[in-house]
Amino acid sequence: MSATSETPAAEEPEVPGRNYKMLADIPLRLSVEVGSTSLRLSELLDLAEGSVVELDRQANELLDILVNGTLIARGEVVTVNGRFGIRVVEVAAADTRLAGLERRA
Repeated sequence: MSATSETPAAEEPEVPGRNYKMLADIPLRLSVEVGSTSLRLSELLDLAEGSVVELDRQANELLDILVNGTLIARGEVVTVNGRFGIRVVEVAAADTRLAGLERRA
């Protein structure tokens, strides 16, 4: 009989300091930012049905994907069964994502 340290296929090997399973049920708010602009209060009050507000982003640029207000990725709009969705095109660097979390602490 020999002792082996094989990990069963159903279990992922544990990485020290990275036990994400305990965080899996924490609710997060994912939002997609199309663009932004600055308005004066008078301009805001003048908005009516049919008004167009120009944003600071080109139509062909990727959209920001934010989790709890922190940029985590960029993507493009797709439709899924008649609903909007977002395809992730690039993921923000880990240090960028962590910097956003540190600002909130």
